[in-house]
Amino acid sequence: MVRGRTNQAWSANKGLTRLVKLPRAAIIRPVITIDGSQGEGGGQILRTSLALSLVTDQSFRMERIRARRQKPGLLKQHLTAVEAAKTVGCAEVTGAALGSQDLEFKPGPVTPGNYRFAVRTAGSATLVLQTVLPALLSSPGPSTLTLEGGTHNPMAPPFDFLAKSFMPLIQRMGPVVELQLKRPGFYPAGGGQFHARVQPVPNLSRLDLLERGAIRSRRAKVISSKLPEHVAERELAVLREKLKWKPDEYAIETVPYPLGPGNAVVLEVETEPVIGIFTGFGERGRPAEEVARSAIEALIAWMETNVPVDEHLADQLLIPMVLAGGGSFRTTKPSLHTTTNAEVIQRFIPTSILVEQENQLVWRITVGQAFYPAGEGGFLAARRPPR
Repeated sequence: MVRGRTNQAWSANKGLTRLVKLPRAAIIRPVITIDGSQGEGGGQILRTSLALSLVTDQSFRMERIRARRQKPGLLKQHLTAVEAAKTVGCAEVTGAALGSQDLEFKPGPVTPGNYRFAVRTAGSATLVLQTVLPALLSSPGPSTLTLEGGTHNPMAPPFDFLAKSFMPLIQRMGPVVELQLKRPGFYPAGGGQFHARVQPVPNLSRLDLLERGAIRSRRAKVISSKLPEHVAERELAVLREKLKWKPDEYAIETVPYPLGPGNAVVLEVETEPVIGIFTGFGERGRPAEEVARSAIEALIAWMETNVPVDEHLADQLLIPMVLAGGGSFRTTKPSLHTTTNAEVIQRFIPTSILVEQENQLVWRITVGQAFYPAGEGGFLAARRPPR
């Protein structure tokens, strides 16, 4: 839901309330079974399950992983996410093999530290960080991570989105997360690298994003790696023609010492509560003009609704808001990614995630207090004691 699950959540609450009165050794938690083909049926189901397994100390079994995809089962980037979760969470894992459609994951204690995770393909390194970040936000100590792989992928949040749109909101909730891009990685060469430093807090603060407010700044940039100069120039020409921004709000960034060809158009609009990031990615055979127009169309769709949270940011905010014990935001029509993510979250943490359509263009998503004896400070305040 997401609407209509409240009674089930309250029913789960009654069971949990009885359980927490027992010594931890006496608590037997059933293994959660997740259908990896449900909803949007992609790797997000796996990453959300791994993240929340670490946070809640609940084991899970996933079946039919990416079963409806052209290449079903675990790919290299998914295996790297599993390995990262296993390492950070001292977990026991069965089924972590290339092409596997079944996985069992039993978490241990989350351990802060210095980590390096490499996808070793152009698969998304940002999605690997997404997998372990929720647990590290409230771990016993700070962590540093070096992540390698794709940083600018069409089917994943690019580095610019994480650094400028998502992480500033996480920092408003309490933790300090600093990202530094060392080199970008594009498909098919990959080879990107960035660093993340996470300073955790015991509990996350509630976040509400209901009004967009005034625009403070704008920036359009074209990232070009090992491509002819005319590609970036053609993209910039389309941006100038369609956006009609000030001359100093456009830029071309050429990647020094590139590992392979790549191209992205990144549009950045800073408003009072959020920074919107909208991207278009170059691909073999795709005209430069089309790459620029795709980013512009995403930006216009967001601007026309006057909501603070765009479609992709909506998907990312659900887990931290649940861990904070509540939050709300206005957004565009929720994607299947977002609604599937909400369903998976509710398998691990009994909470309400209410999706309401306010008008033809605007939806409001409200994350309620987890139906769990968390007390003050949200769900994280009631996390398991250290082993």
